[in-house]
Amino acid sequence: MRVPILRLNADVLIVALSADISDEDVMDFQSDLAERAAAMQARGLVIDVSALDVIDSFMARVLNDSARMLRLLGAEVVVCGVQPAVAMTLVEMGSKLVDVATSFTLEGALRRLAQRMDQAARDA
Repeated sequence: MRVPILRLNADVLIVALSADISDEDVMDFQSDLAERAAAMQARGLVIDVSALDVIDSFMARVLNDSARMLRLLGAEVVVCGVQPAVAMTLVEMGSKLVDVATSFTLEGALRRLAQRMDQAARDA
């Protein structure tokens, strides 16, 4: 199963991870995402995890690694939709989304992404 990567506009990609995503799908998603972001020279990406009832340590690591890869490519990343139970589990496991901006909703993520992209342009 391929994870759909949607192009919002010339600068932004949006990805929604589904509840039935396997570890193999996650690895395909990571490489597809890096390739697509590089090909379109994306400046920003939102990853929506609201469908995920569980984010295990592997998924947390993949999200971290994906965000780092995308930053190396010049894109800002915001994760949205982390469920309260998922947040509690991540804290209990000692996992964290290092340096990954988060938001409750997709709308909030897009606002936060725009702010981060504007700041990155000013800093460049």
